[in-house]
Formats: sequence, structure tokens, C-alpha cells
Amino acid sequence: MKAPDLDRACDLFLDHLKVERNLSPHTIDGYSRDLARLSGFVRERGIAGPGEVTTATLVDYLLELANEGLSAKSRARALVAIRGLFRFLIGERYLDADPTEPLDSPRKARKLPEIIPVEDIDRLLSAPDPKTPQGIRDGAMIATLYAAGLRVSELVTLEIADVNLEAGYLRARGKGDKQRLVPLGDIARAAIADYQQAARPALLRDPTEQGLYLTARGRPMTRQGFWKLLRRYAVSAGIRTPVSPHTLRHSFATHLLERGADLRAVQAMLGHADITTTEIYTHVSRARLLELYRAHHPRA
Repeated sequence: MKAPDLDRACDLFLDHLKVERNLSPHTIDGYSRDLARLSGFVRERGIAGPGEVTTATLVDYLLELANEGLSAKSRARALVAIRGLFRFLIGERYLDADPTEPLDSPRKARKLPEIIPVEDIDRLLSAPDPKTPQGIRDGAMIATLYAAGLRVSELVTLEIADVNLEAGYLRARGKGDKQRLVPLGDIARAAIADYQQAARPALLRDPTEQGLYLTARGRPMTRQGFWKLLRRYAVSAGIRTPVSPHTLRHSFATHLLERGADLRAVQAMLGHADITTTEIYTHVSRARLLELYRAHHPRA
């Protein structure tokens, strides 16, 4: 089967990612930008079809990205998109050989995630005003985020039917619309129950609204709106470490592992497809142990 030109091949691949693999629009946009950049590079060299792209061509392209100052992380992401394109073309029988096969991903430093200690979590949970509907809502959202290790997008898209307080779990919708069940602790269950009884009815405008956490206008909370609220509460609680929704997710995983939780169980609760993504939290735990050792051992 004759291969299409490179631009058409990229369009076919992106359609495949959207329709068949159900990747998020954000991910597809990133792939699209990386592949458009590659298309421009090879077009300048008189290359029209993907079958004319060689390993040497791709090495030159990656070197140009490095010379332009792109980080190893950005270059590795670009290579992921290119690999995906050529593997797709081979799978569709447009090509026989993969020019990306000999290439190694650019090495990137593994940055350990920021976490905050348990005592700061307690101060953060106590920061919202429990006498107002908004304060009750905010306290419940923070408690839910930390108790279940959710992504902020998963938190703000929770619906009433996703939370089972009697059984003690919630249903999170993760990347690619994958769903998972995550247990809830007693503190979070009590905070959610208080919110549903005392605060949500005061915020509700449309009786048919199914979103769990609502703004003063009766609409579901947005990611940006919650991020701003969380930052304000962190400042008012006197927490010096930068706090974001993802900081609480990182803290959730690290605190579980520090207290002996199974890595596979934490992987399932976080919704990671690959356990190597979860393993970074074991490095955080080791770093914390070393910090404690140096701070308290008389011969450290």
C-alpha cells in the first residue's frame, strides 16, 4: 500500500489517537504540535513522504531541537510522538521499517514531586470557614482531594452518584475516561456528608444539576477556581511550601507509602497505567528517610 505524504500521515495518526485510542484533547494537541514541527523540518530538506525519512534525518531533527534550547523532557516528548507516528504507519502497512527504532530517548532528570507534611495537611483542612456554605464546600473538596489522591479534573467533575458514603468509596473518571473506585476515609466521608446536607442545597440553583461541588452560581466548580481557593487557604494557614491540587495528590501517595501501603494498591488508587509512574513516590520516601536521618542521628 502506497504511503500518504507526511502531512496526511500525521492527520491519519492524530485521528487514530482521537477515535480509537480516546486520548485527551490536550495530549492530541501536544502530538499535533510536535509532528507539525517535524513536517516543517523534513519539508525544508525536500522530503515529502514518511518512507523517505531516515534515522539520520531524525537524529538531525533532534539535534536541531537541542540546539534551539529545548529541554530533554520536550525532546523526549517529541520523540514519543514521532515513534507513535511511524509505528502507526507500520501497523497500517504503509511502511516496512521504523526509522525511530535505533534512537534512544534524550535523558531527562527525574524531578521528585513536592509534598507537604501531615501537620500542614491538617492546617489546610482547618482553614475554610465551617460556618458558611462556601467554607463547608471548600473543606469537603480539600478533604476529598487528599483522601482519594484525585487529579483536580477528577475532583471537579465528580457527580452526586459517584460518591457512596455508606460503602465509603468514590468513582473517579481519569485520563481517557477510565474509571476507578477509590476508598474514602472517615474524615472525608463526614466532610462530604456535611456539605451535601448543609451547604450544597444553599448553592444549588438548578434541581437537575448532578455536579457534586458547586459554585455560588450553582454550576460545577472549575479547575482554575479551585486552584485559586486552595492557594488562598494555604497562605492563610501559613504553609510556606507551594501548594497546588497536584501537591495534595503527591502527598497522598507519599504518606501512604511511608506508612507501609503496597505500591500496587497506591498505583490503583492513583489510576496510573504504568507502575513505574508510581515508583517515583518510593524515591520521595527514601529522600525523606535520609533527611530525617541527617537531622536526628548524632553522627550524621
